[in-house]
Amino acid sequence: MASLPSVSYSITVRLELDAGGSAVGSLTNAVEHVGGLVTALDVAAAGHERIRIDVTCAARDTDHAQTIIDALGSVEGVTVHKVSDRTFLMHLGGKIEMSSKVPLRNRDELSMAYTPGVARVSQAIAKNKDDARRLTIKRNSVAVVTDGSAVLGLGNIGPEAAMPVMEGKAALFKRFADIDAWPIALDTQDVDEIVRTVQVIAPGFGGINLEDISAPRCFEVEARLRKLLDVPVFHDDQHGTAIVVLAALRNALRVVGKELGAVRIAMSGAGAAGTAILKLLMHAGAKDVIVCDVHGAVHAGREELGDNLAWIAEHTNPEGYSGDLRGAVAGADVFIGVSAPNVLGGEDIAEMNEGSILFALANPDPEVDPEIAHLHADVVATGRSDYPNQINNVLVFPGVFRGLLDAQSHEVTSDMMVAAAEALADVVTEDELGPNYIIPSVFHSDLSAHVATAVREVAQRGRGV
Repeated sequence: MASLPSVSYSITVRLELDAGGSAVGSLTNAVEHVGGLVTALDVAAAGHERIRIDVTCAARDTDHAQTIIDALGSVEGVTVHKVSDRTFLMHLGGKIEMSSKVPLRNRDELSMAYTPGVARVSQAIAKNKDDARRLTIKRNSVAVVTDGSAVLGLGNIGPEAAMPVMEGKAALFKRFADIDAWPIALDTQDVDEIVRTVQVIAPGFGGINLEDISAPRCFEVEARLRKLLDVPVFHDDQHGTAIVVLAALRNALRVVGKELGAVRIAMSGAGAAGTAILKLLMHAGAKDVIVCDVHGAVHAGREELGDNLAWIAEHTNPEGYSGDLRGAVAGADVFIGVSAPNVLGGEDIAEMNEGSILFALANPDPEVDPEIAHLHADVVATGRSDYPNQINNVLVFPGVFRGLLDAQSHEVTSDMMVAAAEALADVVTEDELGPNYIIPSVFHSDLSAHVATAVREVAQRGRGV
């Protein structure tokens, strides 16, 4: 599946050429001839004889960007002076910063914000640790913790390389929910060390967002931290994905006129995201599910099942189907993929029941080509931004944590996650709902607030508030 030019691979090329020549008119043609897209053309400096022009282009990838540069340089009379990768420029010096919420303009303000006045606040917290949620940044802070072992689609690239992603996550927290999030990149992939490190830094945070930690270690890290800490621990790769999938599926089922408890679901992927999706769907009422991994369907008769697969075998596939993914998809109402690209073809989707729903979420290349999927399925969703119905965690994690922090919750539960999914789904009105609009835009003005309210209400009910 050929990708289109994207702003993610956006470059600005500074060119010098004759002021009175005809090369200017050839620049756009040169870029378009090699499949690029000119998004801006600006004069940087002009003289009687020579002119400098900045041409901003979108490319498909880094190799395509170089092809565009070569094409511009081959235009007669044009000299390439400098090339800037706009994505790298955005990351210079990092994407986030700390700023003070209080003025420090004189001695009085300094003495209240710091010594000696701050000592009284510290003494109050020493007498009652819960006051830290009221009198410190803990009230509005989340630690975004990673070991760099499963970063996006890049794999085990380490803590330093994970930092740009964690910074981006922190920026999204601030943009969509006004939460102060801090990237914490750990130089260890030992479960005991990760758990202990997060445990000892937890007093400064109102919540812990685990990020890009590989399976199966992520299951143990999360489970142990939930037992140890008095703040909510949320693994977004698992639970954020699960919430958005449940919300999207709830609306997709409305489009085709089916109920969650009555449909047959085939899943591809039994890792962190797949397991979390499965558990949340079942908590919400799904009953007939077959999960497949690289070895085929997970069933009770399979040998050498680890703890996670053993749980799946025990709670799904009641008829003991032991075949491959294609067989599981045949006759299914819903397909959900969080696995690998191109594991299905159009002929497989055609074998699904009428009113079929297909969520192919492998990124950047889905389990089946979306163009082909649309020929056979009634509703199609992917993880890509260039197709309708993008399943994107940013739809939910800011609102979830906003609700948890506002409720001063000590935990995050399945009931809270179902409430978040229902709230997210309800943002799409009956008039808006359709095969190409089952999930709202991340920039919907009421999205995070709507999700936060639902989570907060469930959290407060749990505490008897």
